[in-house]
Amino acid sequence: MSERANTALLAAAFCTNAAAIGQVTVIGKIVYDVTNSKLDLGLMGLAQFAPALVLVLVAGAVADRLDRRRVLAGGALLGMVVTLGLGAYVGTRPTSVVPIFGLVLVFGVAQAFSAPAVRSLPSDTVSIEDLPRATARAAAAGQAGMVAGPVIGGFLYVANIRLPFAAFAVLLIIGALSALAIPTSAQRSIHTAATPDGGGVHDAMEGLRFVRTQPIIFGAISLDLFAVLFGGAVALLPAIAKDRLGVGAVGLGWLQASTGLGAGAMTLVMATRPLGRHLGRVLLSVVAIFGAFTVALGLTRNYAVAFIAIFALSAADAISVFIRATLVPLATPADKRGRVLAVENVFIGASNELGGFESGVTAQLLGTSGSVLLGGVATVAVAGLWWVLFPALREVDTFPHLPKQSSC
Repeated sequence: MSERANTALLAAAFCTNAAAIGQVTVIGKIVYDVTNSKLDLGLMGLAQFAPALVLVLVAGAVADRLDRRRVLAGGALLGMVVTLGLGAYVGTRPTSVVPIFGLVLVFGVAQAFSAPAVRSLPSDTVSIEDLPRATARAAAAGQAGMVAGPVIGGFLYVANIRLPFAAFAVLLIIGALSALAIPTSAQRSIHTAATPDGGGVHDAMEGLRFVRTQPIIFGAISLDLFAVLFGGAVALLPAIAKDRLGVGAVGLGWLQASTGLGAGAMTLVMATRPLGRHLGRVLLSVVAIFGAFTVALGLTRNYAVAFIAIFALSAADAISVFIRATLVPLATPADKRGRVLAVENVFIGASNELGGFESGVTAQLLGTSGSVLLGGVATVAVAGLWWVLFPALREVDTFPHLPKQSSC
């Protein structure tokens, strides 16, 4: 990868992640302050997830048929418009969160299209041998954005409720321009390998069919779905910060940033010392560790302990994300990659946003601590169950070679 392509890709990953995660943090606090309802935090996660589910077939086909740089840029620009709308609305000090949910839904549409595009770009811009390292670098840039976004949002929120949204809009513009700045020569499979021969519904369904027939890929992404679905405690951070830890916007911002700090630190370690052997066993083990630290988060009322627990569970999650983010593109033909990654995006969205919905519902019924504890225990159980159900995943030793283009 050229220096220009590398810089542009990392900038796009950093800016879009910082804006998205920072906005989730600020909006979560605003919604909880207005309604004081944990269920509404869960509904916000559902609003983020729904577009990825509804548009999975279309978004994947778009990422395979069109220039992925432009798809990513278009998603970022749509997100920028939504962000400005959110800033304008919350500046009126609203008493209703319904318009916020509507705007979050539109932001989810933008992410549904941009996510498979940005996930495909590293494998479009580097050689097979360099893909694990490029994936780690892109992940590190994204995790750095996860640190910066919530911290920026927390401090700016204290100064003026509209300021965070202005900052996030600027980040999304920079992200769009960075995506367009990736050199055309670096795009190895946008208009060649990634041009399916089929069409219509059959073409769009190819990603689903491929995932269903590949036990390693299906096992890896379904593990993420169910593990983080039950361990979606991060969605409850506004309630945890306010009700259990007694901190405000700045404290919440740092709690949210600790997810990026933990994941970013681990990603940097993996960038310098890449994972080599026993990848399947490592994947299943770190999911269990994620669940264990989720339990710790549910038990504590101490801010420092909560910060460390979030840091640790995020570091474990980063290893899981790195293995899956490298394994899935390497095991997928280039002409199917956009559609397969769109399917994976639904699984990821389900594990994060839908997991947030599950956490919000259970918190309303069982209380915040009960919801987090139940989710952590269930996550550990899922890791153990997948160890038994997916022996092909458990026995994965090293990353496979990138398959050649195959026809649909």
